[in-house]
Amino acid sequence: MMRTRPLKVALLGCGVVGSEVARIMTTHADDLAARIGAPVELAGVAVRRPSRVRDGIDPALVTTDATALVKRGDIDVVVEVIGGIEPARTLITTAFEYGASVVSANKALLAQDGAALHAVAEEHGEDLYYEAAVAGAIPLIRPLRESLAGDKVNRVLGIVNGTTNFILDKMDSTGAGYQEALDEATALGYAEADPTADVEAFDAAAKAAILAGIAFHTRVRLDDVYREGMTEVTAADFASAREMGCTIKLLAICERAADGGSVTARVHPAMIPLTHPLASVRGAYNAVFVESDAAGQLMFYGPGAGGAPTASAVLGDLVAVCRNRLSGATGPGESAYAALPVSPMGDVVTRYHISLDVADKPGVLAQVATVFAEHGVSIDTVRQQGKDGEASLVVVTHRASDASLTGTVEALRNLDTVRGVASIMRVEGE
Repeated sequence: MMRTRPLKVALLGCGVVGSEVARIMTTHADDLAARIGAPVELAGVAVRRPSRVRDGIDPALVTTDATALVKRGDIDVVVEVIGGIEPARTLITTAFEYGASVVSANKALLAQDGAALHAVAEEHGEDLYYEAAVAGAIPLIRPLRESLAGDKVNRVLGIVNGTTNFILDKMDSTGAGYQEALDEATALGYAEADPTADVEAFDAAAKAAILAGIAFHTRVRLDDVYREGMTEVTAADFASAREMGCTIKLLAICERAADGGSVTARVHPAMIPLTHPLASVRGAYNAVFVESDAAGQLMFYGPGAGGAPTASAVLGDLVAVCRNRLSGATGPGESAYAALPVSPMGDVVTRYHISLDVADKPGVLAQVATVFAEHGVSIDTVRQQGKDGEASLVVVTHRASDASLTGTVEALRNLDTVRGVASIMRVEGE
């Protein structure tokens, strides 16, 4: 039997995502009620600009006083889609204190203060769900947190930012330069007027922190994630990648060490073989590749951003939280029992593609090879092209630590025959 008294929802933020959440709650009200076991009612919408017309939302529900809304005492679930650290953090903790569970899409806040928010939620017996914080509509958080709870996840490798994937895909498919591809992304609405959070990988790094924490049952903060943007990727890098049978993606990589004693989390551009499933992810789509002991290899794919896709993830969490509320239970909270140390980037072992500008004369290759050997970095392949006294030397290594490669490059720069290091890129996905 369905409960007649509605569950009341407060919506914090009514932008691209928030307006879609409100629209779906209204247009799919009967279906949501049937799936939950009780109707859900939009009890208030907190915004910064109340004069703005919002189709389908009763103006009487709109308020600029978000604090008063979450303090009402009769709110069952607060949906937070305003983003940023404050006032979102204070509003979420206040919601818990006043008896509401929370659904959030705030990856920056969760990456920075997820542990503290989980602690407050647990203290007050409330839920904190955030499927929409990573990879938009793609079901990923819940499979990691629940479906794979009995398995051991060893690696999470993914494309988690649609803007950067669109730009890199355009560079690869059309031969466009970075700025040209960024301009097209901006014109199509994929990139913000200030794209820094995307192209410098701040957005992806926050998502990597969340994924690593859940996958490895360890607290991983944003500061633990190595971050490298993609603004220096060139058409020449794509040409080199194609010669290796690869393409270039901005990847979020979360790994458990071979001995199981530590984890790493990093975001950076990388060459990836065309045979890898992630290489075929085009446009603004996202995809995440998960490797675990029992399940093996799993891939999650779909639209990673946008109002409707992100709202889909928010509504999925809303249904789950409302069901929990009706049954008097809460869903899984933070799982950080493993408490594994997060290793620095210097300990990460991978392959490297290094392009050097060198003098075109005898003995150069021998000098370069000697430097690699002295730093314990084994060379896989070498390719050299020369003309008019100058040459390009491309070295692909076997697996080496980031620290050893850094030392190698510093030593190479000191060689008289090396004019410069044109590019260094990691090779992943093998």
